[in-house]
Amino acid sequence: MDTAATPHANYLTDGYGLKSWLLTKDHKRIGLLYLISVSAFFVLGAVFAGLIRLELMTPAGDLVESDVYNKIFTMHGVIMVFFFLIPAIPAVLGNFLVPLMIGAKDLAFPRLNLLSWYVYTIGGVFTLWALVNGGVDTGWTFYTPYSSAFSNSNVALVVVGIFINGFSSILTGLNFIVTIHKMRAPGMTWFRLPLFIWAHYATALIMVLGTPVIAITLVMVAAERLLHFGIFDPTLGGDPVLFQHLFWFYSHPAVYIMILPAMGVMSELVAAFSRKRIFGYEVVAFSSLAIAVVGFLVWGHHMFVSSQSVYAAMAFSLLSFLVAIPSAIKVFNWSATLFKGSISFDSPMVYVFGFIGLFLIGGLTGLFLAALAVDVHVHDTYFVVAHFHYIMVGGTIMMYLGGLHYWWPKIFGKLYHEGLARVSAVVIFIGFNLTFFPQFIVGYLGMPRRYHAYPPEFQLWNILSSAGAVMLAVGYAMPTFYLLYSLVKGKPAPANPWGAKGLEWETPSPPPTHNFDTTPVVTEPPYNYAK
Repeated sequence: MDTAATPHANYLTDGYGLKSWLLTKDHKRIGLLYLISVSAFFVLGAVFAGLIRLELMTPAGDLVESDVYNKIFTMHGVIMVFFFLIPAIPAVLGNFLVPLMIGAKDLAFPRLNLLSWYVYTIGGVFTLWALVNGGVDTGWTFYTPYSSAFSNSNVALVVVGIFINGFSSILTGLNFIVTIHKMRAPGMTWFRLPLFIWAHYATALIMVLGTPVIAITLVMVAAERLLHFGIFDPTLGGDPVLFQHLFWFYSHPAVYIMILPAMGVMSELVAAFSRKRIFGYEVVAFSSLAIAVVGFLVWGHHMFVSSQSVYAAMAFSLLSFLVAIPSAIKVFNWSATLFKGSISFDSPMVYVFGFIGLFLIGGLTGLFLAALAVDVHVHDTYFVVAHFHYIMVGGTIMMYLGGLHYWWPKIFGKLYHEGLARVSAVVIFIGFNLTFFPQFIVGYLGMPRRYHAYPPEFQLWNILSSAGAVMLAVGYAMPTFYLLYSLVKGKPAPANPWGAKGLEWETPSPPPTHNFDTTPVVTEPPYNYAK
């Protein structure tokens, strides 16, 4: 292990004023601006989640009225999906690490990178303004014609906020694609790229190709609502099912915007803490692209009960089973990498095992939802809520936190309390399962989602779920305290505290402003650990 890093000029100390940060073009500083922003949205979304679990502890809707409850779960979904889960890993870790990992001094378009953060912030402000002024009650899916014609809440304002935020995703995706194509260091061929880069490249393709669809769809909702165009409202000659096609054409690939970067982080951590090259590196790389491509072909499995023909439903069912194959390949290859590896159980590796557990449960229950007969039975029940939380929230946040712990010494040049980090990972894993696994059971028994009152026989499962949410909140809060404490009292981090491979570990901790004094030359394959 390296000795503690000697003092050096770095991106954190190169200009202290607020103006130097708000006008920065340094991808590393922009990553930290995103870190602050997405953390704030996560806390806000978590508060709404806590209110949901408080309401559901008793069968009667006795905490809030039904219309208020509708606004609570809608704002929870909107904030968590559009302002935390989608941008979290690409905007924070991706922004910071993509240039470092490929040997570049910055992203291809630094000014667009800063603009993407401002656009994200402006979109968030619009959305929060709608919250302050009465909220929105449509659910995060904005299903028509309720959202476009009947809801009395601030649908248009939230739609504008999400529309603006979509440009942030497009700009980030465009920046990643051009950077990865054009700015790799000499010798950094496609098959010498870290799998983190492959995952972000696939994610960027989805961002650029898919985000305009949801943006235009939401504009049409606002246009119908404000100008009474007949697009989705049947009373005006529109088709409400058309909205579902357009919405899910983006929103199912959006699941992979959330989970693909997490898979990229996973590959880095598995290799580093098993001291082995990823088993079947090329297959794992291409599986990321396969997920990006096939993910655009399965939107119809959200519509098995929406007047879709049985033949179309069968086709989407088959494609939904097929899209699971690339993900299964990744899990197999990660497991094969761990086999006979020199495994060290540092805190990022504890998050790795937590991710595998949650992702397996989420992925396997997805196969149930791909089956027509089962999906009809559990459609719009808590079974679906549990499934997508295991994938989107459990998988994404596990690797977001795992990656944050792994690269924290590199980002800030400080070491955190390793024991507390391991404990928090275990608490999060147990709390997450206690929160969401009972929802599989209560969903299969027939409890519908989005109801604030329910039959008394479901109360035990909801109490277990709410108790798990308390434990989960403790697990999520712990890293906030010991990571922030490390910035003040943490020991200086060496350049490579984990003994890991990769160009980012060849720079001091924290990195210099321009990343590399001289352009690195890559001469070996990725994850070239000694056998």
